[in-house]
Order: sequence, then C-alpha cells, then structure tokens
Amino acid sequence: MDTIIYLVRHGETVDNARQIMQGQTQGELNERGREQARQVAERLSVEPIDAVVSSDLYRAIQTAEIIAAPHGLSVLTSPLLRERDWGSFTGRFIPGLRGEVWPDDIETEEALLQRAHNFLQKMTATYEGKRVVAVGHGIINKAILA
Repeated sequence: MDTIIYLVRHGETVDNARQIMQGQTQGELNERGREQARQVAERLSVEPIDAVVSSDLYRAIQTAEIIAAPHGLSVLTSPLLRERDWGSFTGRFIPGLRGEVWPDDIETEEALLQRAHNFLQKMTATYEGKRVVAVGHGIINKAILA
C-alpha cells in the first residue's frame, strides 16, 4: 500500500517578514503564519490523517501543532525535515546576499537531497499505507519533491 504524504511548509515567521535567512534557526510564527496554519488545518480537517510529522525547528512545530489539533494527534519531530543549513549566511538580510560568493559552510545540494531521500524512506517504512502530514521548510520540501 502507498503512503500518502501531505507536504506542508511552515507558516510565515517574524524573520520571513523581515527577509532574514533563517536556515536551521528555530524561528517563530507571526500572526499571518498562525492564520496560514489555521487555514491548512481547516482544509485538512476533513481528511483522514494518521500522523503529523514536523521538522524539529520551532516554526514548523508550531505549524504542525495547529494542523494536528483537529485530528487529536500529537506531533512527532524529525531533524530530517530541517531547512537547509545556510552556514554563515544564516541570520543575514536576504536582499543583501545578492552577488555574494557562497561560503563553504552551506549544506551541499547532495547532502540536502540525501536527507530528503532518507526522510521519504523513513516515512514509507514507518507509515506504510497511512496518510501523513509532514511540515517542513521551503528548500527541504523542494528537495523531497525532487
């Protein structure tokens, strides 16, 4: 049986609104982000969901908890769903990074894709035939889709 994964990005954060590169920092949802999570929760409230898995970063956990609530589910966390590690770009103003040479301490695409692959293997082995909501981040979610 196939595992169905609903892949969700966390809601908007304080740093998203400020255009700060968050990477693997915890982050915190702003009011818009909480509302976005409530909208996803409402949309998924009619779907049969067996599990909610989240990145272990706070902004994703906050989003996942809002989505899990209508189903009475607890949120399980996984570091495999963390955002890409942006190394020394973390915490910097994103528009100010244009034209800069990427430092060597950024997580490589190969490592990111391997993490995405490992996540998918874990989900399909653990939740065979189940429906899982997975709350991650923009770049890791793209890697999972790739």
